[in-house]
Amino acid sequence: MWAIGIVAAMLLAAWSVFYLPNGFEPSPKFITVSKGQSFSSLADSLYDKGIINSTLTFKLAGRALGVTQRMRVGKYSFVSGVTNLEILEDIEGGLSTVSSTVALREGVRTRIFARILKRHIGIDSARFMQFYRDTALIGIYPHNAASLEGYLMPDTYSFFWQDDEREIVQRMITEFREFFVDSLQQRMRELGFDLNDVLTMASIVEGEAVYDDERPIIAGVYYNRLKRRMRLQADPTVWFVVSDTSKRLTRNSLKVDSPYNTYLNYGLPPGPINNPGRQSIIAALYPAKHNYIYFVADNNGRHRFAKNYEEHQKNVRLYRKARELAKNSQK
Repeated sequence: MWAIGIVAAMLLAAWSVFYLPNGFEPSPKFITVSKGQSFSSLADSLYDKGIINSTLTFKLAGRALGVTQRMRVGKYSFVSGVTNLEILEDIEGGLSTVSSTVALREGVRTRIFARILKRHIGIDSARFMQFYRDTALIGIYPHNAASLEGYLMPDTYSFFWQDDEREIVQRMITEFREFFVDSLQQRMRELGFDLNDVLTMASIVEGEAVYDDERPIIAGVYYNRLKRRMRLQADPTVWFVVSDTSKRLTRNSLKVDSPYNTYLNYGLPPGPINNPGRQSIIAALYPAKHNYIYFVADNNGRHRFAKNYEEHQKNVRLYRKARELAKNSQK
C-alpha cells in the first residue's frame, strides 16, 4: 500500500507542477519576455502579475522541460485557468505573442518616435537612433538627405514586443516609398526639387497646419516667399533648434545662430524638421496658387492670409485682440 501512496503522491506533485490551473482576474493578463531576461526574473514577473500561483512549481516545471534557456522574446496573453505547462510551451514556441498598436503621428521628430516605441514595445531607443544617419535605407534617388528625419512615414503600426530596431526603421521607410510613387516623383522633378527639398517643405507645412484644407495654402505662401527672395520666417524651423532648451519661442529664439533658423537665413533649411504626413507631402508637391505671402493664426487652429504687409498687420491685430479676449474670459 505504501508504494501506491508514493506513486499517488508523485502523480499529485507532477500534476501540481505541470497541470494545476492558474486562476486570476481580470482575464486575460499580459506579460513580456525581454531580450536577456532570466527565467527566474520571468517567474517572478508572472507571480507578481498574479498569472501563476507559485514561482517554485513554475521554476521546477521550466527546469524539467529545459525551457529556461529557450524563451522567445515577446508580449504574451494568458487567460485564467492556464497551466504552467501551457505557459511554458507558449513561451518556448512564441505561440501566444500579441502585437501592440502604436500611433506615430505626423509632425513628430525621429527621436520622439524612438521614445514612443521604447515605451510601447520595449525597443532600444539608442539602437533605433543609430540608423538615423543611414540614408542608404531611403532607396529613392536623388534624395540628398543627411539623415532619416522626414523619411519615416507617420502612421498607426502594429509591432511585436522588442521587434528589431532596424526592421522597424526599414518598415517605416518602406511605407514612405509605397506612398511616394512614380507620379509623385515625376511631380517633384517638374518642380525642380530633390526629395530632401520636398520633405523639408512638407515638414514646415506640417509644423504650421492643423487643418488639411489649409496645407496647400500654407505651402503656397512659402513657395511665394522663395520666389520673391524673402526669408521663410517659419516658426517651426526655429523650434527645431531651441526645443531642447526652451518651452516656447521668444524674440531671442528668432536670433539663434543655426542654418535651420529661417528668420536669419534665406531659402529652405538643410533638411526636414520632423516627419511629415501624406497630406503635407501632397501640399508641398501641389501648393495652392495665390498671391499670399503672410499668414497668422486666428486662435482657432486656422490662419488669416495676407497679400501684403499692411493687410498682414491688420490680421496680427485681430489675432492679438482675440487672444486678449480669450485670456479675459478665463479670468
